[in-house]
Amino acid sequence: MSWRPRREALRVILAGARCVRPGSVYDAISLRIAEDLGFTVGMVGGSVASLAVLGDPDIALITLSELAEQMRRMSRAGTLPVLVDADHGYGNAMNVRRTVEELEVAGAAGLTIEDTLLPQAFGETGTQLLSLDEGVGKVRAALDARSDPSLVIIGRTGAAGVSGIDDAIARARAYEATGVDALFFTGIKSRADLEAVAAATSLPIVLGGLSEEMADWDFLSGQRVRIAVQGHAPIAAATQAVHATLKAIFEGADPKSLKNLASHELMARVTRAETVRLRQSDFLQAKSK
Repeated sequence: MSWRPRREALRVILAGARCVRPGSVYDAISLRIAEDLGFTVGMVGGSVASLAVLGDPDIALITLSELAEQMRRMSRAGTLPVLVDADHGYGNAMNVRRTVEELEVAGAAGLTIEDTLLPQAFGETGTQLLSLDEGVGKVRAALDARSDPSLVIIGRTGAAGVSGIDDAIARARAYEATGVDALFFTGIKSRADLEAVAAATSLPIVLGGLSEEMADWDFLSGQRVRIAVQGHAPIAAATQAVHATLKAIFEGADPKSLKNLASHELMARVTRAETVRLRQSDFLQAKSK
């Protein structure tokens, strides 16, 4: 299967003039729902991947193979371009190369490599950053590992919320100089800081988390923000729904009385039941009933 069309679609978004909302996706069904609703790009957050695969919080326990396999399942399910949070690349710069190789063949449209020190160091409670040199080395390794030139590689920094906006700008400039396709920032809380970042760089910007002050899509678009991640509500909503349903059944509710269940029509749509039926009829000579 060719992944290039979805990667080129992500590049169109980054080259556009407007900021878009990504759909937070984490498995085959959530990807299909986002695609059917009209989202133009999906985002797999590291925290969401950890929840979906392991049921664990976001403390860098998920492995590269687990993330790549989840991405592979999602790529099979639909054609929505998906941007993957590849965290720190699962090790040093050599591990980053392997991360890019695996996510590329798994169908990711793009991925981010960040400069956070992961997992958390012994005795530390706050977020720590890699040195600038190591961060640059990781981004360069990611670009070197890319075999499909359409795969989007994004350099990511959380410096704005850790060491300040000046360090974030210095890191962003260094990552931009390596040839990455875009810059991802977390920890930017004010319009002034976003304006400073936009003025100091030239690449498309992806933002993780929006303060109330910055939640203006015209303003974001004007600052070259092309994707703005607004958290990962879908998996929280799904967890609440499953909890409520199982709780009701455990307490003796009649399954027929349960509320807020997906309709037969919705389940048929997201499972592509009609397409499967037609294939069965064609390939298995199954008789329609």
